[in-house]
Amino acid sequence: MGEQTSLVLLPLIAVLTLHIDAEQLGVLRAVGQAPQLLLALLVGVWVDRWRTRTVMVLSDAGRALVLGVLAVVALRGGLSVWMLMVVVFAVGALSVFFDVAYQASLVRLVKRDQLLQGNSAIEASRSAAEMGGPALAGTMSSLLAAPLAVASGVFLFVVSFLAISGIRRNESIPQQLGGAQRMWRRIHDGVRFVGGDPVLRAVCLASAAFQFFFAALMTAYLLFLPRELHLSGAVIGLALAATGPGALVGALLAGRLPRRLGYGPVLVAAATVGNSMLLGLSALRGNSLITVCALMVANFVFGACGQLVNVTIMAVRQAATPDFMQGRVAATITFAGMGLTPLGALTGGLLAGHWSIRTALIIAAAGMMLSPLSMVLSPLGRLGRTLQR
Repeated sequence: MGEQTSLVLLPLIAVLTLHIDAEQLGVLRAVGQAPQLLLALLVGVWVDRWRTRTVMVLSDAGRALVLGVLAVVALRGGLSVWMLMVVVFAVGALSVFFDVAYQASLVRLVKRDQLLQGNSAIEASRSAAEMGGPALAGTMSSLLAAPLAVASGVFLFVVSFLAISGIRRNESIPQQLGGAQRMWRRIHDGVRFVGGDPVLRAVCLASAAFQFFFAALMTAYLLFLPRELHLSGAVIGLALAATGPGALVGALLAGRLPRRLGYGPVLVAAATVGNSMLLGLSALRGNSLITVCALMVANFVFGACGQLVNVTIMAVRQAATPDFMQGRVAATITFAGMGLTPLGALTGGLLAGHWSIRTALIIAAAGMMLSPLSMVLSPLGRLGRTLQR
C-alpha cells in the first residue's frame, strides 16, 4: 500500500503542486526508476546471501525515513523538483532491495509444487494495495497539503515493517556461494544462467519490451488525465484504482488457468488482451461520466491481465531456477526489464513534449504489443500445463 500510494502520489504532487511540464515529469520518473538499472544485479548477489526478511524490513524502514524527511521539508516550505528527485531515487533504490528479496523469499518458505498457489495468494494481497493505493494517493493530493499526504506513506511503510518483522519462520539460506568468490563472478553466473536458458531469456525480452513502453505510456498517462481530460486528483485516483480489483481477479485466475490451458497460451492471451486495452485511451475526450467509466473498465481489464501475466511469469521463473540462484536470476530479469524504465519514462516525456500527449499514448501502447509478440516467437509461448525444473 505504501509503495502503490507513493508511486502515484509523488508524481501527482509534482504535476498538481509544482506544475512541472512533460519533460520534467519524464526526468522525475526516470530518476525514480534508475536504481533498477544501476543496482539490480548487485542486489541480486546480496539477496542470495542474506535473509530476505532482513532485507525487506530494512527497506521498509529506509523508505519510511526518506518520506518522513520529505514531509518535514515540505512542511517548512522547501519542497522543490530537485528535492522530489532525491526522494524518488532513494525510495526507488530501497524498493529494488525489497522487490528482489520479495521475489526470492517464497522459494525459501514453500515447496516448489506450491509456488503457483503461493504466488497467487501473495499477489492477491498485493492487488488489494493496488486497489486502494492510487485512490488514496489521488484523494490525498486533492484534499491534503503535500506534507500530510507524504506523511501517510511513512505510516504505511511502518505498518509493513512491523508486519514483516513478525514473521518467525526460519529461512533456508543457500550456502553454495563461498565468501571468497568475487561479486562480479556471481553476477556473471546469474546473467549467464538466464542467457543460457531459452525460457528465462524469453522472459527477459518480453519484460524489456513491456517495461520500456509501459514507462513511456505512464509518463504520458499522468499528464493526459489532468491536462487533457481535466480530471481532479480524486477522480484520477478512482480511475487508477480500478486496476486493483482487476489485479485481484487476475491473481485468482492465475492459480487455475495455467494448469488448465497451459502456461504459454495464458501468457500470450493475457498480455495481448491487457495491452490492447490501452490502445484506445487516446480517443477519450472530456471529463464526462462515460470517460471516467471507460478509464475504469480499461484499467480493470489491464489490471486483471497484467496480474495474470505477473503471477504466471513468476512461477515459471522460480520453477526454472535453482534455490541458490533465485536472487540473482530475479535481479537479472529485473535489470533487463525494469532497467529500461528510466529510458522509457524519458521517451514518454519527450514524445509528449515535442509532439502531443495523445501521440505519445498511441506510440507507447502500440509498442507494448511487442511483448506478447516476443512470447509467441519463443519457447515461453509454447509452455504446457506443467513446469519442470
